[in-house]
Amino acid sequence: MGKVYLLGAGPGDPDLLTIKALRILQSADVVLYDRLVSPEILALANPHALLIHTGKRHGQQEEIQNEINSLMLEHASQDKTVVRLKSGDPLVFGRGAEEWALLQAHGIQVELVPGISSAISVPALAGIPLTCRGIASSFAVITGHNQKSETPDWMKFRGVDTLVILMGVENRVRIATELIALGRPASEPVAFIERGSTDRERVVISTLAEVSRGQVDVVSPAVCVVGEVVRLRSQLCANTVEEQGVLIAR
Repeated sequence: MGKVYLLGAGPGDPDLLTIKALRILQSADVVLYDRLVSPEILALANPHALLIHTGKRHGQQEEIQNEINSLMLEHASQDKTVVRLKSGDPLVFGRGAEEWALLQAHGIQVELVPGISSAISVPALAGIPLTCRGIASSFAVITGHNQKSETPDWMKFRGVDTLVILMGVENRVRIATELIALGRPASEPVAFIERGSTDRERVVISTLAEVSRGQVDVVSPAVCVVGEVVRLRSQLCANTVEEQGVLIAR
């Protein structure tokens, strides 16, 4: 019986891949990779490995997940080393825990290889610390939609200083409107970081009010940060803002 590695690819920059992740990728027989895994990271895999794209498509998530499950079971049962390669970290808003439980139920050995989550690394690399003394002492990482494409119960996060929203681009107007309705200031700054950590990164700085009015154009994938820490970017990236292709939405 083979083995499956649930492996985190990090935010996109291949230099942020862990040493262990690189070693396992280079010895894999099969790599099942998600849509957001960068080509640069795939290029580091064993040149003889079978690479299988398993990215989800809207409306077909369950069907594709069933295919992924079948592929993992099929190749692991053939005594192969299988890598389930996920962007970010396998257990942060992926189905890593579900896949782990499934494989374990079928008697297949599983090992988790954590990845650097985009929730923390992408804002930090863009000059936005999620906490800062005197400004923010708490943060929450939230998905912008659930299985039914509904937004979360934002009341739970009302008192959190910094909100990091993943997969929230599509619902950004609704999210901003709900946050304002719950009492967050309409003037509170918001940052969208598109394709973070890559040479295609683009940062959009705005406010909840502007986002709620549909005045901010953003392309997925993007990490959204809401909170006063966003204002620190202008100070921390004072010498590099021009290079990073920033749009100031005002």
